[in-house]
Amino acid sequence: MKIAILSRKSSLYSTRRLREACIDRGHEVEVIDYLRCYMNIATKRPTITYGMRDLNEFDAIIPRVGASHTFYGAAVVRQFDMMNAYVINTATGISQSRDKLRALQLLGREGIGMPVTAFGHSFKDVDGIIRSVGGAPLVIKVLEGTQGIGVVLAETKKAAQSVIEAFMGLDVNFLVQEFIREAGGADIRAFVVGDEVVAAMQRQAPEGEFRSNVHRGGVATAIDLTDEERETAVLSAKIMGLNMAGVDMMRSERGPLVLEVNSSPGLEGIERSSGVDVAQKVVEFIEKKVDPLGLKLSPTVVEESEASEASDEGES
Repeated sequence: MKIAILSRKSSLYSTRRLREACIDRGHEVEVIDYLRCYMNIATKRPTITYGMRDLNEFDAIIPRVGASHTFYGAAVVRQFDMMNAYVINTATGISQSRDKLRALQLLGREGIGMPVTAFGHSFKDVDGIIRSVGGAPLVIKVLEGTQGIGVVLAETKKAAQSVIEAFMGLDVNFLVQEFIREAGGADIRAFVVGDEVVAAMQRQAPEGEFRSNVHRGGVATAIDLTDEERETAVLSAKIMGLNMAGVDMMRSERGPLVLEVNSSPGLEGIERSSGVDVAQKVVEFIEKKVDPLGLKLSPTVVEESEASEASDEGES
């Protein structure tokens, strides 16, 4: 099988590990900078060109699309899908998981547990927004933020009002969420491949910090998930239309609460903390979906998601 990894840099840990796993399992593999691809939107003959070369020989695609390039990266992924390459995460799945508000709306509709969340626009509604999530302390998140950037803990109502009004004044889109005190500054990353959680880790925020991101000094350790947490993670990925996802959750008194579903989850922290060869799990899954002749064996998960909707690199 010939596999393309869409990534800006072949030196990134996740990209390198996926490439190694492909080679170890006997596949041809190439890292393609998706921003250097351009597309010919021709009737019945979609093509992708990389430099002076047409990319029509790949059987499967592993997208590693950075958050700042979601629109263009998703367009490249969609084009490969139209060229009948198997894409482990489709353009629709990537796009809707990156839209944090839309993602939470879809998860909420399907009954997934989440922190109480509010979204508003008018200065006149600030007190109502704060009250709707149970008051301070509360968490304010910029919708376009990644790796904990743009996430603020407001410990008092006055602080919350100030931050919300500042974001509104800057015309920044943001969410307001209840603060889950019993989580103790920890969250869980479940790495989902297909219909199973292949690895999981707990990330603990350092003292004096409530954000548990490893990039902000969080410490990652292996963790055993409950059956409910595994089921929640797998279902959340499926709702997003993703076959490969990092599902971030918090443990609360009312069960697991999903914070985010990441379509391009980093492998470094979870491989090192869990001891699981996650990259190999990803390649093994692709092998089950593509036959030796390079033909798709089954439709992608997102087709179910799109039908449902019709009825109603960032490393991280």
